[in-house]
Amino acid sequence: MILDLETIAPSEHIARLTQKSAVCPPWEVLSTEYDPRKHPVNNRALYPDILRPDGSTEHVTRIAYDMQRLAVKRMSELITGIPIKRVPRPQADNERQALIGEYITKILARNRIENSDIARCNAIFAACEVMTVWYAVAETNNDYGFTSPIKIRHRNYTPMEGAALYPYFDEDGDMQAMSVQYSRTINKKAIHYFDTYTSEFVYHFERGDTPEWTLAAAEPHTQGKIPCVYMYRPTPIWEHTSPLVYEMEWAISRNGNYLRKNSKPLFVVYADEELNFGSEGNSEEARAVLQYPKGSSAGYVTWAQAVDNLKYYISELRQAFFTQLQLPDWSYESMKSTPMSGESRKQLFIDAQLKVADESGRIMEFCDREIQIIKQFLKSALPQEWHTDIDALTVEIVITPYSINDETDTIDRLVRATGGRPIMSQREAIAYLGYSDNPDKTIQELADQEDIGSTFI
Repeated sequence: MILDLETIAPSEHIARLTQKSAVCPPWEVLSTEYDPRKHPVNNRALYPDILRPDGSTEHVTRIAYDMQRLAVKRMSELITGIPIKRVPRPQADNERQALIGEYITKILARNRIENSDIARCNAIFAACEVMTVWYAVAETNNDYGFTSPIKIRHRNYTPMEGAALYPYFDEDGDMQAMSVQYSRTINKKAIHYFDTYTSEFVYHFERGDTPEWTLAAAEPHTQGKIPCVYMYRPTPIWEHTSPLVYEMEWAISRNGNYLRKNSKPLFVVYADEELNFGSEGNSEEARAVLQYPKGSSAGYVTWAQAVDNLKYYISELRQAFFTQLQLPDWSYESMKSTPMSGESRKQLFIDAQLKVADESGRIMEFCDREIQIIKQFLKSALPQEWHTDIDALTVEIVITPYSINDETDTIDRLVRATGGRPIMSQREAIAYLGYSDNPDKTIQELADQEDIGSTFI
């Protein structure tokens, strides 16, 4: 028994459950890399402003690159740009399993699972861990295609939103309990919560300003499984590339300091005697006549800066960042600088597709466990005779990496494969185009136009 509340105090149980075996970096550390405002170039102790002799402050140039957040978004877009599919595979001629598959699909749709997938991918790639809790609310409804006595809902927890996650595994690596700690402000007071989920109970602990926890509630459930799923990874998606980002920030920021001081053109007079030109801040807009001694010369002098070297340096660091992470650089400047055909652009995604295949394993396991939990809730809503088919139904998880799709090339290949014959009917083409609300009516109008045109021939 994991929680023996009769003989052991709640605080001792929580101390035991918070001994985390899943090794992943704490968000307090990761956020210093994820948030560009916390990068070293913005650290005034490490990179201070300049204090002038007159007591004023000269602010140095601070330019930060939001590359780590961009890497998180890129990876999430590659996985969820084409939504993750949960495809029911009922047995042949098993209508009950087909209905169960439809119910599961509607439960996921009502929970807006596509939006949740995006949020969870962002969380796992940035904060390295995420947990989803599924729960039921007693409310009769017909949202899922049948009369259900419960509504099935879910909630995500991530360290990015202030939650601390604590999975508890046994010696064989099987999860025995899942806990989440979070805080809420009630009547201007911070209340701390610690919820523990097991296969039989949900325990709710609370504490205020005191360090001692108290058991607020112990609610039994009949799912037979821990009603939550947990996923973690050992490193964030940007892995060990933060030094590249910091080096870009230092290079461009230091160059900005030089630009501010030296980019203003100076009017220089070359003469053998001292000349008095007056103040630059006078009210005259321009000097119409300049008079200098014989043999003098004058002109503007600008700073000959090494711009090309800096651009090359930043470009190489940026390229190294995306290359090491196997992520495509989709910036407008990068895409327009190398004109390519649609087929050539597809080749840019080969490395990214391999990256998705490498990352999709834990996500598919996460989604599969989620389906098993939803099945348990369906058992609570459907008659006993349905339970065998619920268990037997297979739901396939399909992750399709996002890529540029040139439909012209695809159609040409299919037409060649069929010997030049059509691969789509006129009605299907009109419906696919989407301009017509009634494809059948459009086809009839096109036929009528052809008949009218033939009468004038």
